[in-house]
Amino acid sequence: MKKQILIITYYWPPAGGPGVQRWLKFVKYLPEFGIEPIVYCPENPSYPIVDKSLLNEVADNIKVIKQPINEPYRFASVLSSESSKKISSGVIPKSKKQSVIQKLMLYIRGNFFIPDARKNWVKPSVVFLSDYIQKHQIKTVITTGPPHSLHLIGLKLKHRLNVTWLADFRDPWTTIGYHKALKLSKSSEEKHLALESNVLQLADHIIVTSENTKQEFLSKTTQPISVITNGYDSHHIQRPPKDKKFTLAHIGSLLSERNPKQLWQAITELIDENDDFKEEFQLKLIGVVSEEVLQTLKENQLDSYLNNLGYLPHEDAIKQQMASRVLLMVEIDSEDTKVIIPGKLFEYMASSTPIISVGPKDSDVERILKSTNTGCYFYYSDKERIKSQILLYFEAYKSDTLVVNAIGLEQYSRKSLTKMLSEII
Repeated sequence: MKKQILIITYYWPPAGGPGVQRWLKFVKYLPEFGIEPIVYCPENPSYPIVDKSLLNEVADNIKVIKQPINEPYRFASVLSSESSKKISSGVIPKSKKQSVIQKLMLYIRGNFFIPDARKNWVKPSVVFLSDYIQKHQIKTVITTGPPHSLHLIGLKLKHRLNVTWLADFRDPWTTIGYHKALKLSKSSEEKHLALESNVLQLADHIIVTSENTKQEFLSKTTQPISVITNGYDSHHIQRPPKDKKFTLAHIGSLLSERNPKQLWQAITELIDENDDFKEEFQLKLIGVVSEEVLQTLKENQLDSYLNNLGYLPHEDAIKQQMASRVLLMVEIDSEDTKVIIPGKLFEYMASSTPIISVGPKDSDVERILKSTNTGCYFYYSDKERIKSQILLYFEAYKSDTLVVNAIGLEQYSRKSLTKMLSEII
């Protein structure tokens, strides 16, 4: 008989974007390790990105239970539909460029909805799940955030029923990049810290996605902490032919703070200095792109080389990834973001396509790229090194020798990672 566990998540198909992938894949493979997952998610969520193709990845025998959620983003969209959608997806304009409405929305979001805008789902979920857990004799509950309000559901269920509770942090809480942009008052900041402390102290086991996050949390709790990164999954997509041009592709959100100006300048210089590069180069952007990034590209005269495809369903994004010549990954250049390992990194690595990554120092991403031999990592100021590497890749592209000789990728497969999770459970 398989062990039943309850997984409490906000993001579930048809939600799109990286937030849904982690537990969609865990749920896919857990039954192979003797565990029956039951998924609890909102009945009427306000997802900033929708990808109905992901519904095909949910097996018919997976039990999914839902309850209504009351979200303020529906009311915020009356003021500004575009601002509401961007803020809910983490695309926050720089302070100088925020409109009065955007500043107001950020202040309200940060100070009236603690820890986040899904806080109103906590109380009704605890009431519903308390009965459900007792009726079905479930002993283990897992919460995954962000939104970190879902950990408060786990916290209250722990108090009520003394279940075994695992708290999964896909991103940190009070040190996540956008936290500082929420215009928090001192008392609001203290409330966030207190809630974070309660969760970290009372969860039976904490799961994080990076070694840096583990080190951060070790200073805040004595509870056991395990690192289970995101990963890549095997799929049956037929590999498309490679792009005819030398394409540099970024897949995912390019937020205002993810704007590597030295990289754009390096590309502009290569275009000016190398006629072959000028003829062959194309920049592909797939996903939400901030106006600040688009403006910087225009200032560097790269808009004529840009193929901005917007958000694509996951399967189509994978095809674009496989077809591209080089893949680009950019993280915000700050101390806080060195803990973040984007989920797309692992799909990038599995695509057999060279990776150029730009981000902060001491990042886990740098360590993974080096250990797997799948790409090169640069800091924001490394213009000349970036320029040289792009040129090396371009020369290899021209001679048809642009290949990746990856090592040790199997440890990052979704099935291997699920095995690690099953052992913790």
